[in-house]
Amino acid sequence: MTAPKAFNHVGVTVTDIEAATKWYEKVLGCHVIMPPIDAYEDGGHFSNIICDIFGPGFKRMRMAHLGTAEGIGIELFQFYRPKTTRRKPNFDYARTGIFHLCVTDPDIEGLVKRIAKSGGKQRSKIWPLWPDKPYKVCYCEDPWGNIVEVSSHGYTQTWANFADPHRP
Repeated sequence: MTAPKAFNHVGVTVTDIEAATKWYEKVLGCHVIMPPIDAYEDGGHFSNIICDIFGPGFKRMRMAHLGTAEGIGIELFQFYRPKTTRRKPNFDYARTGIFHLCVTDPDIEGLVKRIAKSGGKQRSKIWPLWPDKPYKVCYCEDPWGNIVEVSSHGYTQTWANFADPHRP
């Protein structure tokens, strides 16, 4: 059996990295590790790395690094060449790939309100996962259309103790 690996970070593409950095800091409580910087094709070492990752069409972007309470990173990207565009539909959950990130806040109602009041969107009701347990979830969006789930409890605490959670 392979030992579990630590989750390191998630990359999120936005159309306004300055505003997104402030939003993730103010609304989700992330701390800024590295404010937005330019990264572009210039022949340097880091440029060679990002050009290899993004391929021959890549020319220029800005990126920022934020951290969560438990040290997980959120890496924000805004591409200029090619230009970032907002995905439509933005909730294409049936296609492969990551379709949401989740944050934990015991005051789920408060965070969902802050998301909606700060340019984001509440996509679903705040749902109790089970009638007799305190665990709640709600799907939201950041102002750039990225899906953010809010959970009242940590992932392992929520899911590990239920043998068959989706049956009555």
